[in-house]
Amino acid sequence: MRPSDRADDELRPITLEIDVNKHAEGSCLARFGDTHVLCTASIEDRVPPFLRKSGRGWVTAEYGMLPRATNSRTDREAVRGKQTGRTLEIQRLIGRSLRAVTDDRGFGERSIRIDCDVLQADGGTRTAAITGSYVALHLAFGYMAEIGAIESVPLSDQVAAVSCGLYQGVAVLDLDYEEDSNVQADANFVLTGQGGIVEIQTTAEHEAFSRAEFDQLMNLAEQGARELSALQRRVLGL
Repeated sequence: MRPSDRADDELRPITLEIDVNKHAEGSCLARFGDTHVLCTASIEDRVPPFLRKSGRGWVTAEYGMLPRATNSRTDREAVRGKQTGRTLEIQRLIGRSLRAVTDDRGFGERSIRIDCDVLQADGGTRTAAITGSYVALHLAFGYMAEIGAIESVPLSDQVAAVSCGLYQGVAVLDLDYEEDSNVQADANFVLTGQGGIVEIQTTAEHEAFSRAEFDQLMNLAEQGARELSALQRRVLGL
């Protein structure tokens, strides 16, 4: 029995609330159970130096957790003077995931900056951030198309992410913190709407797991990603 009483293949209650920030060109509050991540997309009329005069745009991401996102307070990274390795890893993952489905020649020499702020954490913050960031990015591109800055939304596919793990020897979908801290193996899957693989991060926590067990996790992830993609389309009106 899972701590949350969910079925092995059941996602947490998930909502993607759009237009929650009146200033950002695109915004989405992603709630995966008790994990809440605010994702905003901001348009800038400049690109990094390596892309100047290339005709290509850039999508990048920043990620951070508020001090009381967890059960005990943590100092802001700005106070510490540097970002942790975990933060850098996650924000790079978010950027790679979004760029995998973005036509960088479809919005000129502009940058879209995605900010992911974890308001509350209960496992799966990176997967919630990726899933919500896609929605925020789509809204920002939609805004650009609406004002005539671009001809169409330069996205080739959707992208969403979900976690899976081996909990008490059973493959389960969408881990909360209690499960994530007690699994035999855990994995984060970033998949496109058409089922393409963007990235898989998987780790055995105590002992190696089998190919058959990995296939079980992969099957669950594909199911979960399909459900998340359907929710993305619904909130975006696609």
